[in-house]
Amino acid sequence: MSRNGKLATDLVQKLERDIVTGVLKPGDKLDERSLSERFGVSRTPVREALQTLAGSGLVATMPRRGTIVASITVADLIEMFEVMAELEAMCARLAARRMARTDIEKLMALGDECGTLQEHADADAYYEANVNFHEVIYAGCRNSFLERQTKNVRNRLAPYRRLQLHRPGRVKKSNAEHSEILDAISTGDAERAGRLMHQHVAVQGEALNDLLAIVPRGYLEPLAS
Repeated sequence: MSRNGKLATDLVQKLERDIVTGVLKPGDKLDERSLSERFGVSRTPVREALQTLAGSGLVATMPRRGTIVASITVADLIEMFEVMAELEAMCARLAARRMARTDIEKLMALGDECGTLQEHADADAYYEANVNFHEVIYAGCRNSFLERQTKNVRNRLAPYRRLQLHRPGRVKKSNAEHSEILDAISTGDAERAGRLMHQHVAVQGEALNDLLAIVPRGYLEPLAS
């Protein structure tokens, strides 16, 4: 990866966090010059970072306003998690049938890494290992189209899935769910793997209420009445 590419990746993570924590709010203008001065980089990685964020839907380019933080509705969030749960469940079902032994061993190693990070209660570090765990399952489904579509939706939801892990007890629960999913995949139990993954990803009921409670006020638009 080029130096500008690495800088852009770092900027994506920093701006993403600013958006989900409310430092940057819906409608806030994202000016290339101001951002380059703030982060001490040239405008090229800033431009690349904004393009990446636009692709994930977190920012939008508006006529006469330039690039701004995009508004997201509660309804959009619910619908995206609904789709994400179905896509990841399909990946898990196919992975249980198709994943090579070497990939299962890689998944086991990542499961161990998640377990170690869970003990340290480091939600952000756990999130990165969690992404790797899920990506091995995506690849293990042996369906490149499904893998790409799942990653696209995952990227759109990344800020919220990261935020989820800051809910009390969520990292520990997530790690326990990983263990069950890993067991189902490694034993070739496709239906159980799919069911467990769906439950792992789906956000509804109390889990939805808990997530909405920690999303910064004013970031999500209310459901239309």
